[in-house]
Amino acid sequence: MVSVRRFVQDEPALYKATQEFVALLADVPDPVLSVASRATGLNAQMAWTLLGTALFQDRSYAEIERLLDALYAKFPDELLWTLPVPAAPQINAVVVDTFGSRNWSLFEHVAGIFWSVGLFARRHPDLAAWARERTPEEMWRDLGEIYFMGKKSVRPKACAAIYRLLAPAPLGLGIEFRNDVRPAGAKKRGIMPPLPLTMGARRFLAILGPARDTGFADMEPEKKQALANTYFAALCKESPYRSAHALQFFLEIGSEDFICRERTEGCAKCPLYEFCDYALCRE
Repeated sequence: MVSVRRFVQDEPALYKATQEFVALLADVPDPVLSVASRATGLNAQMAWTLLGTALFQDRSYAEIERLLDALYAKFPDELLWTLPVPAAPQINAVVVDTFGSRNWSLFEHVAGIFWSVGLFARRHPDLAAWARERTPEEMWRDLGEIYFMGKKSVRPKACAAIYRLLAPAPLGLGIEFRNDVRPAGAKKRGIMPPLPLTMGARRFLAILGPARDTGFADMEPEKKQALANTYFAALCKESPYRSAHALQFFLEIGSEDFICRERTEGCAKCPLYEFCDYALCRE
């Protein structure tokens, strides 16, 4: 197992630069919450967060935000879950209009995901109460009801949804949840799920993080997640999710260029400039 502590000790300059990178990009809006937060009322905001998370696959951040924006314009607020539900051709037409084609791995499933989130919202008509009455572990289990949110033991979309719902603003909606405290020695049920391990964070860990010399791609999934959780916490003890949120934008395609480049004036103001081989030359 890669030692995060040893890496931090051996690479103090890189570690400090990464902390500065996290601080700089921590306020970059999440594409799902950018749309969901515009919904009227907390219930609608939570439902649209769940929909956006389930749809977030095989498209760029900017494309996902444009799709959610278009879906919200067509079916705003409670139209996501009220009956009668929109027909599949209506939903699919929004996707085609947004992307210009049907060429998307999720295209045939978009309507099913839309209906599934709507059904979940009807089953739990007060989503804020649903969250307050459950631990994160119980939420994780319940979210398996949603199509394409995941059914297996590893559910990255469910984990991402929980952090988007529970993390304090602006990183999340700041929803209250049940945090049970059990007797000493017993497992706490309120423990948060694994932090989201996005493609951007994976790139960072493999290129500039503790796994850069050990072959991150060859590590077992459990070890990758454990390494990410530990390093995220080392970068920001107060809020490891802040690290996870910021590092998702590392070399991630945005509207015109990588999101990290767009946010650092073409790398000119990036704290990682001296360490990153992908940095554009400063004039």
